[in-house]
Amino acid sequence: MSDTVVVKKKEAGPVQLVVTLFLISAICAVLLGLVNNITAGPIAAANEAATNAAMQAVLPADSYEQVEYTGGNALVTAVYKAGDAGYVVQVSPPTSFSGNLTIMVGVDSSYACTGISVTSTGETSGLGSNASRPSFADQFIGKTGTVAVTKDGGDIAALTGATITSRAVCDGVNAAIEAAASVG
Repeated sequence: MSDTVVVKKKEAGPVQLVVTLFLISAICAVLLGLVNNITAGPIAAANEAATNAAMQAVLPADSYEQVEYTGGNALVTAVYKAGDAGYVVQVSPPTSFSGNLTIMVGVDSSYACTGISVTSTGETSGLGSNASRPSFADQFIGKTGTVAVTKDGGDIAALTGATITSRAVCDGVNAAIEAAASVG
């Protein structure tokens, strides 16, 4: 007869499992850190290029100089002087549907809106995200004073199915005009 020897595989103990999990986590963390270091520069450059393109779109100028905004409007996140042409104001109205909307607004030296450019949005695709379309954005060109959608007594035609976003854009344009007037 033959004797069969059964060799039992040693099972990993809790200490070995913890050490293995720790090593895997540490390696992943180091790799993520390296990827972040490698991509941080190009991401910053792309964001700066997008910001400059948005400023050129709303109020063309040779240069833009960030100025200190000391007004109390929380919607205003940055103000740039566009030479003698006026100001470009970055606004983030929290009243948008998603609460994640950033707009560049050009304001000329007579405090009229020269254009808007949506630089960041989390609005619903096909509804609020249409705020960047020329059919909506071009309505703001030349507007002064208080801007509002038609439902609120203004003359801006709201986006179909996205009145909240339309009102937020109007709030942003109003804040930008006020900020430019207070800085200028």
